Amino acid sequence: MLLKRTHTCGELSSAESGQQVILNGWVDTRRDLGGVIFIDLRDRYGKTQVVFSPQDNPESHQLADSLRSEHVIGIQGVVRDRDEVNINPKMATGEIEVRVESLQIYSGADTPPFEIEDDIKTNEDVRLKYRYLDLRRPQMQRNLLVRSKVAQVVRRYFDEHQFAEIETPVLMRSTPEGARDYLVPSRVNPGSFYALPQSPQTYKQLLMVSGMDRYFQIVKCFRDEDLRADRQPEFTQIDVEMSFVDEESIYQMAEGMMKSILAEVHGYDLQTPIPRMTYDHAMKTYGSDKPDLRFGLEFVDFSDIVAKSEFRVFAKTVADGGAVIGFKVPGHGHLGRGVMDRLTKRAIDEAGASGLIYIKNNEDEVYSSVGKFVSQETTVAMTERAGAAKGDLILVLAGSAPDVYAQLGQMRLIMGQEYDLIDTSKHALLWVTEFPLLEYDAEEGRYVAMHHPFTSPLPQDIALMDTEPGKVRSRAYDMVMNGNEIGGGSIRIHDRKLQERMFELLGIGEEEAREKFGFLLDAFRFGAPPHGGIAFGLDRIVMLLTGSRSLRDVIAFPKNQRAQSTMDNSPDVVDPRQLDELHIQLKPGINLLKK
Repeated sequence: MLLKRTHTCGELSSAESGQQVILNGWVDTRRDLGGVIFIDLRDRYGKTQVVFSPQDNPESHQLADSLRSEHVIGIQGVVRDRDEVNINPKMATGEIEVRVESLQIYSGADTPPFEIEDDIKTNEDVRLKYRYLDLRRPQMQRNLLVRSKVAQVVRRYFDEHQFAEIETPVLMRSTPEGARDYLVPSRVNPGSFYALPQSPQTYKQLLMVSGMDRYFQIVKCFRDEDLRADRQPEFTQIDVEMSFVDEESIYQMAEGMMKSILAEVHGYDLQTPIPRMTYDHAMKTYGSDKPDLRFGLEFVDFSDIVAKSEFRVFAKTVADGGAVIGFKVPGHGHLGRGVMDRLTKRAIDEAGASGLIYIKNNEDEVYSSVGKFVSQETTVAMTERAGAAKGDLILVLAGSAPDVYAQLGQMRLIMGQEYDLIDTSKHALLWVTEFPLLEYDAEEGRYVAMHHPFTSPLPQDIALMDTEPGKVRSRAYDMVMNGNEIGGGSIRIHDRKLQERMFELLGIGEEEAREKFGFLLDAFRFGAPPHGGIAFGLDRIVMLLTGSRSLRDVIAFPKNQRAQSTMDNSPDVVDPRQLDELHIQLKPGINLLKK
């Protein structure tokens, strides 16, 4: 018999004292004290202590003796205030308990392979295999509830701003630019394949051509790429496109969305407009196109000071077109030789640098780790350039650009994390703008789009497309939060001739362009408005809001780092008859037997 709950396990208080209530949930913990059985009953709303006593109901008390962790039960009883000494301030319901008068056991449970508690040390593979148990943990449930809340805020926000939520196809044509597509064979069109979308990019541009001037969608996307903590083969985007807009329009709309999310989900007041920074400035100041602005350690260029240095590493680096750069770490000039040796090792092993040079601006001396080779005058000039006060430390790298900027950027993060320089109480958002339109792929011997082939170049750089394509800047922008890219987009090309010119730069000939993107080029013939958009990583945003270390902790049923679901054993082999129906024959040596 089902006992229909009157309350959840997280809402009872002294206000309900004396009331008859019904609770449903899982047995969290069980304690038997002198014949009286105490159970913490758990659901996703919280926990309530329920008490089985032979004085209240002998039958229920006897039945409760069989209860173990994770049994699913329903109870009916009376809410009673706890004695003052027994109040549990760590529980939201700690002022009361429920004296049970009736018990219904819905199902028993085997002993779970790990405890249903937060901060467990269980191997992640085990957690993913028993994901339905892992999702019983309060932290995991809170993460999914935050995700749900973010989605609701997003939908309300865009609805209030006259956006239409439109679904785009999941089965589309393959356009192998960038990451690998997941392919889906067509049974009714032998030898032909669909692709799962890496992005609804072309569809949302076609929606702009259609006159649906404000579109959004919370959409699943797929990329067959190598995985890391912040990558999944399937992920969720907040996808947005707008017509008759420029960058300012996109910035304003996107900032409003993030302000709403942070306010409603996190109680955080985001100050807008958020800062903006060009890609070139970000790389030369922080060594990253997604800098974490919750702490300083901005780069200083010493190249001109050391260009004529007697220290060959400095002089040769500058002569070869490289850079000698560094940053000061306030108040850390006291770090000893052992610490500096370890930092040097990390610079080599983790940042890929050839070594680490440091200067300590201490009270008694200005000490340089290469003082035998660099004059005191040069060392003091570097200290003054860095604006170092007494007691400050300066870390210096020398190398070819742009590699040395990325290496120093990694050292900046190491110092920020190692010495608690990051203010985790605040969120630092910014726009990184004017990305290069193209980057050269040495393996393929051609330019590739840094974002995608539909990104518009800056008008003032269009003339460089034929002469110096590597110097062309784009109308692309990323939104960065706490050192993580959470969204990226651009103003799109809406002119057919400029789009064809872009394809030529990418080595996509007229025939190939017609074959892959003819539908888009044809659409532009019939009047395309100026348009642009952005796509946010919903998984990434929720990961940051919940303080999770991995996207897998904010996705209900994620894949592991081998793109597998060990819970339901996917991907898996299929029956050979299914392959026959799809007109597919596997290469010799591929085993069709169960793995």
